[in-house]
This record gives sequence, structure tokens and C-alpha cells, in this order.
Amino acid sequence: MINKRLLVKNLLAHNDENSFYDKKRFISIGEKEGKAKFLKHVCALANSNPKNNSFIVIGVEDEDNKIVGVDFFDDSKIQNLVNAYLDNPPLISYENIPFPNLREGKVVGLVTIKSSEKVCALRKNIWKYYGGMVFFREGSISMPKAYGVELQDINSETVATIEQHARNNIELTLDGVIDFINNRHKNLNSDYKVFKEQFVVCWAGNKKKVKNNVYFSRVDIELINEQVKLFYSALDEISIAYDEQSFTMIEYVQLGLGSKQKYFQLEKVVIHFSDNGTYKIESDLIFEPPKYNKKNLFHIWNANNALLAKIQKNIDLKPSEKVDLKHLPDSYLICYLNGFEEAKEQMEVARGLLKDSYPKIYLGIKESLRILRKVRYN
Repeated sequence: MINKRLLVKNLLAHNDENSFYDKKRFISIGEKEGKAKFLKHVCALANSNPKNNSFIVIGVEDEDNKIVGVDFFDDSKIQNLVNAYLDNPPLISYENIPFPNLREGKVVGLVTIKSSEKVCALRKNIWKYYGGMVFFREGSISMPKAYGVELQDINSETVATIEQHARNNIELTLDGVIDFINNRHKNLNSDYKVFKEQFVVCWAGNKKKVKNNVYFSRVDIELINEQVKLFYSALDEISIAYDEQSFTMIEYVQLGLGSKQKYFQLEKVVIHFSDNGTYKIESDLIFEPPKYNKKNLFHIWNANNALLAKIQKNIDLKPSEKVDLKHLPDSYLICYLNGFEEAKEQMEVARGLLKDSYPKIYLGIKESLRILRKVRYN
């Protein structure tokens, strides 16, 4: 079992960017340019490493390898993005790796890429890259290659050595459990469960009981053996269930117009543990978007746009408008789910405008964009 935190440390300590490893300060796959660049690097790393894993580490300064972290990113549908844009797509996973010196909610992103052992190419145009383009790694750069395309295995031994040095042990696992429960989450309800005598899942959150059902808010869930953060949210609530074979969590989101709020199931994630020391994560989007009268939504849409226009012009909001602003993240998301495609762009505008002056509403916008991303990729 590979400890992903050790793997990141080994990659940063022993290797500059090369044909099996890249590092980024951040990625932005919500925008066309950022999505295109990410796909280019995935394509290049897959083609340059047909027989072994390759990696992208996210949340690291390029100049000095300083670990600065990025926001928790729970995009379980990232494989769908790769499948949509690449021919012979690699298997890809995005994992959130906690580091002790990062502030709450910040992690290091680890993208692991496993080639299909066939030439990977762009399937269709995106940004300035054309369908049919093939990329390879040349040193630390992902470059297009138009002729002499041939997959070569040159990194297998090096990558195997790095992964071997990142193997877990009992001491690291015990230290991880104690740190999770006693230090990082000492003020929350914490628990753990051992699966198949090998895997340890820890979770923590504010616990509440509603009609014989138990829910958690401010939730943090980690697979301690691999130092992987499975779930993190300061806002949404989840339910947890487990047996001897699997661990299941259902995420709920609170949505509604104004004060009329309801909880909706968003996603079900099940981790299946096997006797051979492996596990498989299955996610299923079970979200049924609420439907509203279009005439009412047009009124809310125009009111939200007017609020943003006032903020852009630095016009003071009335007390009633400040109340409406609190509901802006929810109402924009509901508008999008009911056919207002421009709502995503408006949320991006709002995120930039509200970050400093309205931090709580800014967090709500980020949460709405996260839900929207899941729905779109699904």
C-alpha cells in the first residue's frame, strides 16, 4: 500500500519535472484554457509512460518546491472529462493529500495517470489545440509530435523505486489515526473503522440525529493508510454507513429559494475493500434538481444580476438587498439547473467580486460551483 504523502515528498525531493512527473501551482479545469492545458499534460504523460504510472502534483511552487496547497477538489467525474476529449484515454485519478502545515481545507492534489499502452491523442478541438494532436514529454515540457510517434518504456524502473520508497508501515498508520482523532479533530465527533485487517478509515464531524437517522456536518474523512482525504466540506451534510466489506457515504446539499430550504441527496460514494489489499471507489450522482416556475426564476435572475451590478459599481446595498445576497449562491445554482446557462458565468463573476467583502457568500459560491461541476461532468 502506497502512502501518497510519502510519494509526493519523494517526487518533490528527488526529481525535477521530467517525462513521468509534472508539478503545478494550481489547475483550472473549469475554464476552457485550463481544461485544454490539463488535457495536454495528461496526454503527454500517458504517451511518455506506457508501462508505468505518471504523476501531476498540484499545490507546489515551481521555483522552490514549497508546498502551498490548493482547495479540496472532490471531482469524482474527472475520468469522464478525459474520456470525452482523448482517444485511447488513460486511467486517471485525482486524490487530495493532507499535509500537516497546511491550513484547514487546503491539500496537495495528486493526479495519477496510467496509460492504456496505446497512443493517446486529442479527440476534438479545444482552445488552441486541434483534434488529432499527439503530445509527448520532452524534459519538463509537454510538446506536440506530428511524426515518428512511438511509445517507449524508459521510466518503469525509476517509478517503481519511487513507489517502493513510499510504502506504508504500521507506525505511519498508527501515527495518522492518533493525529486525526486527538489533534486535528479533537473538538469533533471522531471514529474509525478497520477493513480487511489492512485499511483504516477515519471520519470526524458535528453529529446530529434526526428521526433515527444520523448526519454529520463539517465532515472530514480520510483513508489513513494512503494519507488520502476522501471527503471534506465545511458546509454540506452527509450520512455514513459501513459493513465489513464497504464504507458508504451519501452527500446532501441544502437548496431552495429564499428561506424555503430543503435537503437533496447529491452523490453516493461506496468504497469496496478486497482481501487482496486493494479497494475500489464507486460514485453515483443521485441528485434530482428541484424544478421551479420559469416566471419566478426570471424575477430572481434579474434581481441577482442587479445586485452584482451594484457591487461592481461600489454602490451600498440596502438591508433587504443584503438579505437577498445571502441567497445568491443557491438561487444562481437553481437558475442554472432550470435552464439558465449563463448562471455559471455569473457565479464566476460573483466569486471574484465577493471574495474579500463577503467571505461567507464567497464560500457559498464556491460550493455551488462544485455542485455544478459534478452535475455537468456526469
